[in-house]
Amino acid sequence: MPELHSEETLLQVEGLTKVFTIRHGLASTRFMAVDHVHFSIQAGRPEILAIAGESGSGKTTLAQMILGLVEPTSGNLFFKGRNITHLPARERRAWFMKEVQPVFQDPFSAFSPLKKVESYLYETALNFGVADKKNVDTHVDNTLGTVGLSLREIKGRYPNELSGGQMQRVAIARALITNPSLLVADEPVSMLDASLRMSIVNTLRDLKEAHKVNVIYITHDLATAFYAADRIAIMLRGWVVELGSVEQVLGQPLHPYTQILKHSVPEPDPAKKWKEKVVLARAETEEFLRAGCKFATRCPRVMDICKQDVPPDIWIEGRLIKCHLYTESPASGDNPLASS
Repeated sequence: MPELHSEETLLQVEGLTKVFTIRHGLASTRFMAVDHVHFSIQAGRPEILAIAGESGSGKTTLAQMILGLVEPTSGNLFFKGRNITHLPARERRAWFMKEVQPVFQDPFSAFSPLKKVESYLYETALNFGVADKKNVDTHVDNTLGTVGLSLREIKGRYPNELSGGQMQRVAIARALITNPSLLVADEPVSMLDASLRMSIVNTLRDLKEAHKVNVIYITHDLATAFYAADRIAIMLRGWVVELGSVEQVLGQPLHPYTQILKHSVPEPDPAKKWKEKVVLARAETEEFLRAGCKFATRCPRVMDICKQDVPPDIWIEGRLIKCHLYTESPASGDNPLASS
């Protein structure tokens, strides 16, 4: 029987860590793709939690560990009060996979071009026992309706006969077939045209507001994160360096990395021309391995302590900051991992 934890928390991530080994001939290098990450999502309070960062920040690895696709090196995952870190495959299929569903980046890669689209929806409904053969059409049609489609629109069609936006909606509908309480959406709009992105983001918002579904939204797009999310976690080389409401974190960022990340997004204002060159995506191995802060080599406010000691997790006015700049802040203090 999995270990019990607080049932008031839908998902609790405690010190989750993933170490990968890269081989260079006879030598090898170990680095932490995800490094002691903590956060939680409360039950009964649906929200969209965005996890944002540049390429190589660890956000996709974190999503894969939550989904059970990658085995954590250490740390624990609790879902609805049960430890799911090493859940047996049979129990994962019977219970967890029904409650937590993925939405991947490329909808076409999740569907065979030789198989009709509706067959995936039927199989999901029947395999998880949420409908029988008598009412499966109704259940599938109702679920498609939540994402702005109908069974009539897609029935008998193959993936190449639908647009990218339609296929991503079908992928979301497939995830919703089991009536999950949590969706883990990994870059669900990054492969869509700009004109289609907001329609998918609006779908995620509707699912939260009208259907009480929680969403973990993995993205590198701060604009859609600000629009869609209630809270946001900023990741840097496996760390969560800032976590709080989107209004706090993106409105008035405190961590130097978040400040630079926000500044790298040009404003759509012709009077404010974007002239500076902001370099972020230098995935140097030394940043994973160096002592002290992983951002020290690029931080404009670096101090001597940053080059020696790992910064602590500090809570300031309801948000988490991982930075030495705030160790003496009078507003800092301990805070539980509950949603704010």
